[in-house]
Amino acid sequence: MTLRIQCLNIDCHDPQVVAGFWEIALGWRRTYETPEQIVLEPPAGSAEDGVVPDLLFLRVPDPTVGKNRLHLDLRPDDQQREVERLIALGAQRVSIGQPADVSWVVLADPELNEFCVLRPLQDDH
Repeated sequence: MTLRIQCLNIDCHDPQVVAGFWEIALGWRRTYETPEQIVLEPPAGSAEDGVVPDLLFLRVPDPTVGKNRLHLDLRPDDQQREVERLIALGAQRVSIGQPADVSWVVLADPELNEFCVLRPLQDDH
């Protein structure tokens, strides 16, 4: 049996706003769009194209209650510079109970979906 993750679904009130944030943050492309849903995929021809799951932003009326049970971990080349760039795009720092001395930074997108910005891979020991 072969099983593959096709996409990660992200519920949101306004797919335009949330997908727009992630489109710029990741440098991905829109491959499908309706008022109710937007699909983002990695750049065509990139190493991730056809391999990495798509992101599907779905309009839902329900508010987010509590901490997300699933989130993205992003690994940049420069953590501090990437955190600053994401905040300039509309992300904000959030506390989900993480200790002050962790090596990652917890942010939230414009609809408060949490994600983590990790240290560069070469910094891990």
